[in-house]
Amino acid sequence: MNLYVLPAGPIQTNAYLLTAPERGEAVLIDAPGGVWALVKPILDQEKCRLVELWLTHGHWDHTQGAAEVVRATGAKVRAHVDDRAMIETPEVMSRFLGSGITLEPVKVDHWVQPGERLGAIGAPAEVRHVPGHCPGNVLFYFFDAKWAFVGDALFNGSVGRTDLPGGDFKKLENSIRQQIYTLPPETIVYAGHGLKTTVGAEMAGNPYVPAA
Repeated sequence: MNLYVLPAGPIQTNAYLLTAPERGEAVLIDAPGGVWALVKPILDQEKCRLVELWLTHGHWDHTQGAAEVVRATGAKVRAHVDDRAMIETPEVMSRFLGSGITLEPVKVDHWVQPGERLGAIGAPAEVRHVPGHCPGNVLFYFFDAKWAFVGDALFNGSVGRTDLPGGDFKKLENSIRQQIYTLPPETIVYAGHGLKTTVGAEMAGNPYVPAA
C-alpha cells in the first residue's frame, strides 16, 4: 500500500490517496477543491481505479472536490451521518465561505458506524467517531500500518477549532483522550492540515489536550 499526501484547495487541506497497485485499487481520504487534478496522474501511473472516497467530516474544505472526484471515478462515498446536512446540502455552510468558493452536494453511499471495519483495498481499517470539531468527525485507523487519518480532531501540537456550529471543546477533549490516545503510541497521525505527528508525541506534548 502506497500513501500520497496531497494538500489542495484554498486553505491547503490535506487529502490522502492510498493505492494498492497489486489490486489495481485506491482509496481517497477527503477531497479538497481541485484534488482530482493531483489524484488522476497517480492513478494512471499506478494503474489503479479509485474505488472509494472516505470523508473524515463534512466541512467544506474537506468536501469541495468530492463531487468532481465521484463524477470522474464513480467512487463510493463513506461518511458519518452526523454530518449529513453539510455533505448533502452544503449551502448550510454558505455563511462561512469566502468569495468565489462554490460547493456541490455529494451523495453518500454508506454511513459509517463506530467500530466498523473497512477493507476497500485489502488493508483493514477501523472507524472511530471523534466529535468535537464537528459532530460527524471520524478517524480511519489502519491496523497493519499503524496510520490514523483523523480529519481536524487533532493536529501536530494543536487541536481542531470548536467555535463553528456543532463544535464542543469538551467533546473534542474526550474524543482525543478516548479514541486517539488509546491507539498505540507509535501510530502516525495524519491530520487534515499540517504535518504528521504520532500519538505518543501528542500525549507527551500537546498543549491543548495533554494525556490524562
